[in-house]
Amino acid sequence: MAQLLGFSGIVCKGFKRHGGGSRSGPAPNSALPSGFSRVGGPLSNRLSQGCYAPTPIVPSPKLHWNVFERMTPELQLGHATPLPASPEEARLDRVPNPHADTNYVARFTCPEFTSLCPVTGQPDFAILVIDYVPDRWLVESKSLKLYMHSFRNHGAFHEDCTVAIGRRLTALLEPRYLRIGGYWYPRGGIPIDVFWQTGKPPEDVWLPDPGVAPYRARG
Repeated sequence: MAQLLGFSGIVCKGFKRHGGGSRSGPAPNSALPSGFSRVGGPLSNRLSQGCYAPTPIVPSPKLHWNVFERMTPELQLGHATPLPASPEEARLDRVPNPHADTNYVARFTCPEFTSLCPVTGQPDFAILVIDYVPDRWLVESKSLKLYMHSFRNHGAFHEDCTVAIGRRLTALLEPRYLRIGGYWYPRGGIPIDVFWQTGKPPEDVWLPDPGVAPYRARG
């Protein structure tokens, strides 16, 4: 994962070489090998005792699906990204599916989804479960998290939120199958659950139960 992010990490009381190996103990900059730098300044005891700044790693050409060449350069992953103010402003990213030759299910569960009632402005809460069988594309998970968060101050009814998310993911990914279940917590005494799917799933996929129990009162 460190290689995917492009950094070797911060190394305390030693450093990492690009090609592996390590050396213990702090050292002055003049004693460091080429490509390494000492973290300057008394930021903390650990830094002052010999931590070294992250060093860039050249992507390995041996990755089985060459992710670095096939990812679009506009991905939000790996960059500081401001929170989108609304679902319309949020951007969803996609990456190539490394196993497009087979059917499998990918699941995302959002247990703390939040939006606003479009009439009263009161908060609504839900558990969202998204299952899809990808074709050529996977949704990049950081962009999905930012998209989900963009509903925090968005006013829409339960049905609108649930179906809109499913339709937008379908338009982006063009999956072989996608379904979304919105399990909304009751407000005003009635829980509302919303379910949407693109059609029938492929016959050869394992599609587990969403795992969210129907709402019931205490007792």
